[in-house]
Amino acid sequence: MNRKSLLLVFYLLAGLSGFSQQNKTLSLEEAVSIALTNSDDAKLAETKIKIASEDLKVAKNNQYPDIALSGQYRYLTNPDVDLKLALGNPNPAEGEAQETGTPDVNQIMFGQANVSLPLFSGFKIRNAINAQQNNLQAASLNAASSQEKIALQTISLYLNLYKAQQMVAVVKENLKSAQQRVKDFSAMEDNGLLARNDFLKAQLQESNITVTLEEAEKNVRIINYQLATFLKLPDNSTFQLPEETFIITPSIEKAEIQRSDVEALNYRKEASLNAIKMAKSAYYPSIALVGGYAALDINNVFSVKNAMNIGVGVSYDLTDIFKAKNNVNLQQHKTEELEYNIAKAKDNVKIQVKNAKEEYELALKKFEVYAKSQEQAEENYRIVKDKYDNGLMDTNDLLEADVDQLQSKINKTNAKADISLKYYELLQAEGILINKFNFKNN
Repeated sequence: MNRKSLLLVFYLLAGLSGFSQQNKTLSLEEAVSIALTNSDDAKLAETKIKIASEDLKVAKNNQYPDIALSGQYRYLTNPDVDLKLALGNPNPAEGEAQETGTPDVNQIMFGQANVSLPLFSGFKIRNAINAQQNNLQAASLNAASSQEKIALQTISLYLNLYKAQQMVAVVKENLKSAQQRVKDFSAMEDNGLLARNDFLKAQLQESNITVTLEEAEKNVRIINYQLATFLKLPDNSTFQLPEETFIITPSIEKAEIQRSDVEALNYRKEASLNAIKMAKSAYYPSIALVGGYAALDINNVFSVKNAMNIGVGVSYDLTDIFKAKNNVNLQQHKTEELEYNIAKAKDNVKIQVKNAKEEYELALKKFEVYAKSQEQAEENYRIVKDKYDNGLMDTNDLLEADVDQLQSKINKTNAKADISLKYYELLQAEGILINKFNFKNN
């Protein structure tokens, strides 16, 4: 029984440790897909579409008839009733007395139903619907633009995590070499083949590399947490990143700029033009088809039933004619403001695309330089190591060559990730970033 209990506890602890940290292989495409579904920014953009859709439904409701029902019951306490109409039989028979006095009125009941169907409102309703339709289109396009930004933010976090993980791998490899060097130098010092200060220099380099590794591992944990939080995954998630998702293309594809945010501004402008027409609706009268039903009962006096009515109602607020001018001017100025913002946005897009292309070309050139630098640093270390072994160079030269070799590897790794980042930044500037991903869920 004791053995079984110990085994049970062991398996439980093993299971809990497995759940304590979720290690997940995450491709770039999968990370973007999760971000577009789970991130707060994605849900916020989706909510704005829902709000615009409901605003459209509210605007459409104004074209439907208004139906109102009302009723009242009131109890009266000894009212003084002065009737102007004669009561009783105006021609009493012989022997009958003329009825006089007032009736006993102690309650009133009243009910009515009214229907009003707008026939003409100066085109206000129609333009209000058109304005909300344009706003809905603008919200959908802004959501598409938000998706581009969300994807780029995800890619940036993903590539930063790749850089940090590669930094850890390179530094660990270099630390092994440094530790082996310390062992070798320790044996040489013991045998009197190496000066004490050279051994201390090797130990110092090992300590510096250890500190660098600690910092690199800390950066991995931080970026892991940032990415997991952004993707709305468990905070303790850790990610393994496959390298095949990175893109290194020597040429730039020629693509038409498809910026959803600029197109959304065009729909905002159309909605603003609709607002101008809505303001001008004050110059016209409002016409509605009206109808109703009423019933009235005054206790012991009279009752009215089946009082149905139908007709046309016309209203024309003359003061609105004078007030509308300022409102029209206000909406026209807002439209002008949008026109300038659209022109400014188009210029900014051109600048962004041009800058992104230059940055991408520079990233390609940097990668070529750093690739050569790594080859040169490795060859330099090999030569220095041979000369050091033959007593032609001192320890400082050897350690310096080793540092240069480590830095060249880090530079090349970062440059490789930067090419992918600059490439995706170019796609986002052109508005076609999402199109480059083939999501499995779609």
